[in-house]
Amino acid sequence: MDRRTFIRSTAAAAAVGATAGCLGAVGLGGNPDVTLREPDRPFESEDVPYPAWGQRVADVTLPAPIAGGSLSLRDPGEPSLFTFFYSHCETVCPVLISTLRNVQAHAQENEYADEVTFAPVTFDPARDTADRLETYAEEMNVTAAGDGWRFLRPESKERAKTVVQEEFGVDFRRTEPEEMEMYMFAHTSLTLLVNADGYVERAYQTSSPDQEAILDDLTTLREA
Repeated sequence: MDRRTFIRSTAAAAAVGATAGCLGAVGLGGNPDVTLREPDRPFESEDVPYPAWGQRVADVTLPAPIAGGSLSLRDPGEPSLFTFFYSHCETVCPVLISTLRNVQAHAQENEYADEVTFAPVTFDPARDTADRLETYAEEMNVTAAGDGWRFLRPESKERAKTVVQEEFGVDFRRTEPEEMEMYMFAHTSLTLLVNADGYVERAYQTSSPDQEAILDDLTTLREA
């Protein structure tokens, strides 16, 4: 069962639980699992295919080929920024990675880089090997072996589809541009700010995330 089908089938039960939870809520937005207030938006979290405000992300653990070890996305242990990319992208992905890099730079300059995890997840593991990701980090001026940065790489293209597309609602489809000698992907964009317990504080569904908004949200989360 994919995530959209599941959340629709459980929407009624979730609504009852959310109402009961509000009675003892400690979060700023009436949800005890999150710190940030509910964003002003024309939909509910249950109505979208990606994990949104107040929802816990999927119970997924992925290898971190450069940093070593792996990362549990549901239990990161500290505020985390996730995004989804592939390194051969020439349009959207460099913007997404640059945004995280700039937030990392702010964290380095203000001495809190060890308090935040930056975790871009590739959906092209066939090409995004550890060596390729190291080269890409240099191209993007990313400190990839420390200061909270962890490139995550699903073990196979099948695993990438399960995690990125089915669990996180980021659609990606392989294309074969006539003017290029390699395949590319058409894909949607998503950056998530997740708290230490794996609950989504903010979902930025845009190809050009507002860096200042992310920094403001991250500061509120860190100082809560």
